[in-house]
Amino acid sequence: MTQVVVARRMPRQKVGAIADGAFKVLLGVVCIAGAAPLGRLLGTPAWLMVVSGVALLVGGGVGIGYVRSRSVRTYTRLMVAYDGGWVLAALAGLVMAWRGSGAGGEVWMRYQTVAPLAFAALLFAAAPARTVSD
Repeated sequence: MTQVVVARRMPRQKVGAIADGAFKVLLGVVCIAGAAPLGRLLGTPAWLMVVSGVALLVGGGVGIGYVRSRSVRTYTRLMVAYDGGWVLAALAGLVMAWRGSGAGGEVWMRYQTVAPLAFAALLFAAAPARTVSD
């Protein structure tokens, strides 16, 4: 007797949440592995690059880990807030660099340190997704 396995399709939004987490993990690895040269390029100390990389690894890992147990709506709201802050931090850094300040990269990397940890904490604190049986 053959067993038929029916694969449930994962909603696109959940695939997007996994991709978001994977991107954070990848960015974290890059920050850690290239801390010294990236730090010089961005005008930030290497230790900040490493700390940011660890924060990104944590944020991305928690994001991937909670995909099945948190609602798509929660993920979407948190990702929009995170990405909106990311854009604002990048714009602030660009404006600072354009005006001759060397702190633009540091502003952006400090955001990359705080925001993934806040994302992970809020995701951890969020109510679990409701199941059909609830």
